[in-house]
Amino acid sequence: MKEIELKMQGKIKRLTNKTFKFDERVGDGWFSAVYFLKTREIAEKYKSDDTVTMQFFQKSHAVLCGTDEVIALIKTFSKNPDELEIYSLEDGDKVKPYETVLTITGPYQHFGFLEGVIDGIFARRTSVATNVYNVVKAARKSGKQKPVIFMGDRDDHFTQQAGDGYAAYIGGSKAQATHAMSEWWGKRGMGTMPHALIQLFEGDIVAASRAYTETYPEDDLVALVDYNNDVIIDSLKVAREFGDDLKGVRLDTSNNMVDRYFCRHPEVMGAFDPRGVNPELIFALRRALDEEGFTHVNIMASGGFNDEKITAYEEQGVPVDMYGVGRSLLQINIGFTGDNVKLNGKHQAKAGRKFKPNPRLERV
Repeated sequence: MKEIELKMQGKIKRLTNKTFKFDERVGDGWFSAVYFLKTREIAEKYKSDDTVTMQFFQKSHAVLCGTDEVIALIKTFSKNPDELEIYSLEDGDKVKPYETVLTITGPYQHFGFLEGVIDGIFARRTSVATNVYNVVKAARKSGKQKPVIFMGDRDDHFTQQAGDGYAAYIGGSKAQATHAMSEWWGKRGMGTMPHALIQLFEGDIVAASRAYTETYPEDDLVALVDYNNDVIIDSLKVAREFGDDLKGVRLDTSNNMVDRYFCRHPEVMGAFDPRGVNPELIFALRRALDEEGFTHVNIMASGGFNDEKITAYEEQGVPVDMYGVGRSLLQINIGFTGDNVKLNGKHQAKAGRKFKPNPRLERV
């Protein structure tokens, strides 16, 4: 934990190889495209004394992530890594389209087979970091930074959680759903109750909340209130029962459901989509809580949120205090490219590509 905190303060440069649990087969080329492995053999046979410079870039405005992981990968699996010249930006740096983020200079056969693996690390980590950054930015449109909980555990393979959680941290999310997501930056996961807990108590939200507080008395109580598709009634039930001890309620209404509030109040129906979590439902919930004096109870919304949806909510002044976001944060929408652009210190690259020096790069 101290290492990542110091890193974010700019007092040290990198996470180390100890952070990452690499598959040893990377060194055997198991995860490298076969044509890279064949090129490695040919380079060793015919061009063993030559050096190349490989540079990496992408084509969007983005929050860079993956540099520490890539450097650790190179240091672990390249041949004679201390003889390579590596220049890199840092995790968390904002980058422009086509800006060089990393260069490696040395014999191709020593590191070239890692090109695709490096591209993949950068693509995933930078995509997640950028997605989270955009969501966090959207969640402060009202002038107040509202917390964003990273809830991506069910949206991808569990082996990705540690790296994705770190990328989410770089993007600005300090609250994450699993311990694994927080592993690389030294925290623990957080959360209160799923629908499964309420199901065990036959839909009785008060009984489920009581069991929670008795079992975890040091935790803040945030009740999940959409199990019975009646968020206002159930929110008031737990608020009346727990008073000041209830810190918040969470709405996670399915997008194919219309909350019972609208059935009781058809007069409010109009030019809006009443399904799922929606602004009209949240406005009504806030009014109901406030009218009974529960102004201290925060509202957390989850289910289908992305930066565009959060921006729309914030511009409308929807009284959400915290957002839970999952699937949209894991979309891989930023691809990286590695190009060999110099041979023995002189320009040599495929048509349309050239060495693009970046004064922001630092020697590793």
